[in-house]
Amino acid sequence: MLEYVDRRGTDCCKWDDVMTTFGADGLLPFWVADMDFRVDSHIIDAVTEYMKTGVYGYYVVPDSYYESFIAWEREQHGLTIDRDWIRYSPGVVSGFNFAVQVLTQPGDAVIVTTPVYYPFLHAVENNGRKLICSELVSRDGRYYIDFDDFEEQIVSNEVKAFIFCSPHNPVSRVWSADEIRTLLDICRKHDVAVISDEIHHDLTFEGSIHIPTLSLAGEDDRIIMFTSASKSFNIAALRNSFVVIRNPDLRSEWDDFMKGLRLNMGNPMGYIASEAAYTHGKDWLAEVKEVIFGNYSYIKEQFASHLPEVVLTPLEGTYLAWADFRAYLAPQDVQPFMQEKCGLAFDYGPWFGGDESGTFIRINLATSGENIKEMVSRIIAGLK
Repeated sequence: MLEYVDRRGTDCCKWDDVMTTFGADGLLPFWVADMDFRVDSHIIDAVTEYMKTGVYGYYVVPDSYYESFIAWEREQHGLTIDRDWIRYSPGVVSGFNFAVQVLTQPGDAVIVTTPVYYPFLHAVENNGRKLICSELVSRDGRYYIDFDDFEEQIVSNEVKAFIFCSPHNPVSRVWSADEIRTLLDICRKHDVAVISDEIHHDLTFEGSIHIPTLSLAGEDDRIIMFTSASKSFNIAALRNSFVVIRNPDLRSEWDDFMKGLRLNMGNPMGYIASEAAYTHGKDWLAEVKEVIFGNYSYIKEQFASHLPEVVLTPLEGTYLAWADFRAYLAPQDVQPFMQEKCGLAFDYGPWFGGDESGTFIRINLATSGENIKEMVSRIIAGLK
């Protein structure tokens, strides 16, 4: 039985640190992308058994850790991975920051498709690269890639790398095989390396199927894939992510870079929790996904009844809803309305880039139905 946890007073970023980001306490939070659910009992048991040893010295990563991930990717996503392709990163965000440095030089152009998870933007700018944005196109709330613009931006700016979000955060798109093939063809044509963030790949809904980028690529393609059990199984703080590099020359480049950082291993709890999740967590994840989609469906029904001009993107992937309030609020009024009038905290559209994002909020759906109902009621009452 899935258990909701009241995380207030637990040094929880999402609940206890809204002051840092929003300048106010007591807001009902729907921002940081982690869950308010107790993790699968198999994860708790596995970590507890290790902690009981009472010795937390240097650790040897067991083969079973890699085997659990390889089996999960094969069974859940149809992706065959060799053990030799796998490397470690403390997080997917850390990983794609490393990848920007491996694949490009200072001043090189790196492209993203906006609106997009804002650490993508930071990874380019904070590493002294030139940020190039190709804006996604919305049709009735569902987003599409403008391939002509994407290629034009690559050519005109001599782009060296593309950070790909699949499934896409925040617009909830699960890209089709044809869409991914087209992106890869363009990148291959212009010698653009691909950094593929697939951290939400287990979180798909209503028949949407995640297609791993590597499954459509050849050995010579310069692609680095990142994923983790952290989003799917709510273990982000344990700092364990997978880097998958099929191209042997690119693996050597990655390894040479990481030698300079001496960052080739994480803490034991991250390995143990990830292995337990991939080995035993399938049923727990299915229950979580049912709750998430139920929360999304409730929001959709309530907005349709009371605020029919709110545009809510279809939830194909991630546990994040993307909602446009332009029919009711001007861009400069969205955050003050949500925060000061409704007492709510969201990730706001402008954070994600894109010319049309000013009236959007991103809603974290991985919480209790009661919290979702309270949030919806406050917004409806405030706009009424």
